[in-house]
Amino acid sequence: MRAVGIILAGGNNSKMQDLSKKRAVGAMPLAGSYRAIDFALSNMTNSHIQKVAVLTQYNALSLNEHLSSSKWWDFGRKQGGLYVFTPSITSDNGFWYRGTADAIAQNIAFLKKSHEPYVIIASGDAIYKMDYNKVLEKHVETGADITIVGKQMPEGTDVSAYGVISTDESGRVTDFIEKPIDSKNTFISTGIYVIRRRLLIQLVEECSAADQYDLVTDIIIRNKDAKRIFAYNLDSYWKNIASVQNYFDANMDFLKKDVRDFFFKQYPDVYSKVEDLPPAKYNPGSNVSNSLISSGCIINGEVQGSVIFKQAYIGNNCVVKNSIIMNDVYIGDGAVIENCIIESHSTINPNEKLGNADGNVEIINERNFRYSL
Repeated sequence: MRAVGIILAGGNNSKMQDLSKKRAVGAMPLAGSYRAIDFALSNMTNSHIQKVAVLTQYNALSLNEHLSSSKWWDFGRKQGGLYVFTPSITSDNGFWYRGTADAIAQNIAFLKKSHEPYVIIASGDAIYKMDYNKVLEKHVETGADITIVGKQMPEGTDVSAYGVISTDESGRVTDFIEKPIDSKNTFISTGIYVIRRRLLIQLVEECSAADQYDLVTDIIIRNKDAKRIFAYNLDSYWKNIASVQNYFDANMDFLKKDVRDFFFKQYPDVYSKVEDLPPAKYNPGSNVSNSLISSGCIINGEVQGSVIFKQAYIGNNCVVKNSIIMNDVYIGDGAVIENCIIESHSTINPNEKLGNADGNVEIINERNFRYSL
């Protein structure tokens, strides 16, 4: 084991609107049977990183429950393991995590007790597949102090929600602008970093002593000239769940054969917590096209271009089109749903019409008619 892993999954994102009111972004359901954090965890275990810390905070109940057993990602070994850290009051500190650097600082004992020479830092809300060992090899080869994994986005992409990287011919970072208002440069940071463990401890402690709390602003950007910071280009699929539209698009991407094949048919695999549910049932009269239907679902109506999560019920003569139906949703007979995200445990009344055909995504909040007294 050459590296220890840290997954930052504690932040809140207001651009997720009502979707993040009941769960952390890292716990957002994806592709029918997965959570957003599964992709980072799978990358860790597939890269033979056996000791991983997940730092959670905001709305962490469902995320912590999802991470309650490490066996799903094969971290349950004598060497290493999966550690979940939430903020705790101590004699020295009574704060919540005030930023990404502060989250690491409050759990600095994890790094100090580790013996691996390097640290892989990743976010828990990005969808991608990569071998971190390739980044680590490049990190050692270039003699970098910090290596940032970047992604070249298509020309014209709005990069105002990301950190934008500029490099010289050798790949060394010459500039790093966090969330620029206007930038023609579309080479962005994916939020994945490689750094020597002892250096990270030093930088985090210096940051904490100066009452600075952000990993990007107060460590990476401040040290871009003082430290050797290099960029590594990720040339495969990557998407960050930074907004409702990003989340919707990420799920819709899994309806494309090439994306599904990349994640689920090409080695290595993506792992998740498995529930003991029966296979989906398609009753006479059902009609499903270009959709993902998860275990435990009962389909009676028509489903087109949609992602249906676990234990959903689609009634007779229903039409579900270009939508995301989350876990345990009941859709009554004759309902029509288009361009919607239906929150988990919701009940849609018979013959109800939701959404529209103009392409704007509508969020339908939890409506627990089935469970009201």
